[in-house]
Amino acid sequence: MVQQRKMPINKVATVEQAISHINDGCSLMYGGFGGIGNPPTIIDAILKKGVKDLTLIGNDAGFPHIGIGKVIREERAKKLIASHIGSNPVAGQLMTEGKLEVEFSPQGTLAERIRAGGVGLEGILIDVGVDSMVEEGKKKIIVGNKECLLETPLKADVSIVYAKKADTFGNLIYDTSARNTAPLVAMAGNYTIAEAEEVVPAGELDPECIVTPGVFVDMVIHTEGVNWKWAWE
Repeated sequence: MVQQRKMPINKVATVEQAISHINDGCSLMYGGFGGIGNPPTIIDAILKKGVKDLTLIGNDAGFPHIGIGKVIREERAKKLIASHIGSNPVAGQLMTEGKLEVEFSPQGTLAERIRAGGVGLEGILIDVGVDSMVEEGKKKIIVGNKECLLETPLKADVSIVYAKKADTFGNLIYDTSARNTAPLVAMAGNYTIAEAEEVVPAGELDPECIVTPGVFVDMVIHTEGVNWKWAWE
């Protein structure tokens, strides 16, 4: 009996197909820090489509002309969950004016909340923020003789990450610091889109170098490249 060879799953799609998953009012989680690791082509597609009322979840607010900061500058977000917004004065201005709700989460706590969302935990216990404004509205739990805060997990309708290289199944390799939160973000999206500098056939990536397994990625698109000037240039 001749066995029929199974065709490998091909998740490569167009930018137009990717942006069809990002709509008004959705929650959008993004990898990166200071714009590094933010996917430029998807961000531009969001602006071009006119998507609004987003809840953004990521490490920071980027810069006004860099990364996810462009979405914030154009007032396309109604809420931002991040560890800091200091590099994007527009975000601070919108927050002060009541046009952008900002939920701050300490960087380590934020990363763990995203990881918890990605692996299916119902929360994490952490002592960071006890007896400070951070504990407002959060449940306290005693572990041993230590007070901890119950931090809730974070998930998103869509996660977007930027990779150095992807294969057609969605296995991802990141470039140096662009890796930062991207592996966690990739796990925490109900639908995850990876934008990659290079896409190769499944099986060509060195398994030892893969950081995000393709099982966490639903779609891969080719990047059109970074089109902003970095703050330090």
